[in-house]
Amino acid sequence: MRLAGRAAAGTRTDERLLGIDFGGTKMAVGVADGTGRLLAHRRIATHAERGAPQALDRALELAATLVAEVGGPLVAAGVASPGVVRPDGIDLAPNVPGWERLRLADAVSAALGVARVAVDNDLNAAALAELRLGALRDADPGLVVGIGTGVAAAVTVGGRVLAGHRGAAGEIGYAVAGGPWPGTMLELDFSGRALDRLADELGVAGHAAGLAAAAELPGVARDALTARVDELARHLVTCCLLLDPQRVVLVGGVAGSALIRRLLADRLAEVLPNRPDVVLSRFADDAALLGAVTLAREAVPAPR
Repeated sequence: MRLAGRAAAGTRTDERLLGIDFGGTKMAVGVADGTGRLLAHRRIATHAERGAPQALDRALELAATLVAEVGGPLVAAGVASPGVVRPDGIDLAPNVPGWERLRLADAVSAALGVARVAVDNDLNAAALAELRLGALRDADPGLVVGIGTGVAAAVTVGGRVLAGHRGAAGEIGYAVAGGPWPGTMLELDFSGRALDRLADELGVAGHAAGLAAAAELPGVARDALTARVDELARHLVTCCLLLDPQRVVLVGGVAGSALIRRLLADRLAEVLPNRPDVVLSRFADDAALLGAVTLAREAVPAPR
């Protein structure tokens, strides 16, 4: 897939760009040419329960293997990570034990010998891919909602992803949800892991995907899932009222459920005075990886 944004003139197709998308469940690594066209990519399990160091080491080993297989000079790398990335660590990334202590840019640079390494939040990277390649190329403002292992959002305005004062814009997983004040976190009610737990409680096989399938028919599973979707919808309504987005893009594994997408879209349409388009990303699970490659591409100075 070709990445848009910078003019193709003067780019070198023999140069290589690396993208790494770290997730709480899976990690994706891809190598692209200088225009951003993916040449090779693979996914591996994160094994979050085994801690951060092993996940980072295995991702870097896979990256080195793919770079060697493709060949050509590696000129830049882009990394998409959960949480708020700082030079000396990562905040708000609880799903992989020890992730907060990693220095991702330094680790990638040292392991692969590449000087230009750009790191950003994984959903911000996905939003960048939507801006350059996908559903937000002709929509402004935009709201990208990630529903995977966790839940988060990213805001795009004027062709840029808004990071916020501390880089934590869009961390709606920490929003207050349900019960007496201060309630609980939204991510504990609605996310891939939350729906996995709900499926186990209801005795539904197949985790979140099995729950969504069972909820296609009226019954206990449908009622339980609808209540969780309603909680997310309340927060998305507030986001839309604040931002007035032209388009809302859903990304992540849970967003792949047609039922969940339909329920969310219906609830937004029911109460919002100005209804945004609600669409599924066409990149499936690759939005953050393509965003990481875009980060690498935009880290390379434009040809003079």
